[in-house]
Amino acid sequence: MRNYDLSPLYRSAIGFDRLFNLIESGQNQSNGGYPPYNVELVDDNHYRISIAVAGFAEHELDITAQANTLIVKGSHEQSDKERTYLYQGIAERNFERKFQLAEHIQIKGANLENGLLYIDLERIVPETLQPRKIEIK
Repeated sequence: MRNYDLSPLYRSAIGFDRLFNLIESGQNQSNGGYPPYNVELVDDNHYRISIAVAGFAEHELDITAQANTLIVKGSHEQSDKERTYLYQGIAERNFERKFQLAEHIQIKGANLENGLLYIDLERIVPETLQPRKIEIK
């Protein structure tokens, strides 16, 4: 089991701290870390989640956003054909991954490319919460 120290990311990912806390606490989940994923800081306000979903077709994946939670589910269709494996090294199990998103994070899109599901996120801070210059009179 790999454990990563995510503390350096806290300084560069303001507003996304809860996601890093969830990742840190979820490293020892019972699902064994399946499927593996990355959270990438593209720039100050853009993020990308990459999930390895090899073997899943687009119609077998479901991405749902509700409140501040992003839920990614993958479920294989049941095959009528019974398989006999001599060796099975490819995990073909269904999964569900939940990501807790910080406030003002919006999902911009998702695409499946070469067995990786990319979910693009953007932090959009309302104008009323952005810093503003106060003129001294």
